Amino acid sequence: MSTTAKQPRPRERTSGTEFTCHAPHAGIVYLAGTFNGWDTAATPLTRQADGTWAITLDLPPGRYEYKFVVDGEWCCEPDCDGPHQGCPKCVPNPFGSMNRVVEVPE
Repeated sequence: MSTTAKQPRPRERTSGTEFTCHAPHAGIVYLAGTFNGWDTAATPLTRQADGTWAITLDLPPGRYEYKFVVDGEWCCEPDCDGPHQGCPKCVPNPFGSMNRVVEVPE
C-alpha cells in the first residue's frame, strides 16, 4: 500500500492592509469594497479610544476600491463626500460619488 502525501497548495501572498475611519460619534462602521462584494455588513471595524475605527485585512496584491458605511450611510470618510475635494486617493463611481482606492503591492 502506497501513500501519497498531499502537496500543499501555494498560497497567494497577502499583505496586512489597515483601514481607518475617523468617526467619533458613530455607533457602527463597516467597510465595503471590491474585496468583499460591496457587502455593507461583512466587515465591521473596531472602535478605538480616540474615536477612530479600524480593521486590518489580509488582501492579495491588487487594486481595490472601497467605502465606509457609517451608521448606515455610505461615505469615503465622514465629511469627505462633498464636491470630492480633500478625499485622498479617490475615484469617481457610477453613482455620482467617490470611492477610495488602495493598492496592495506584490
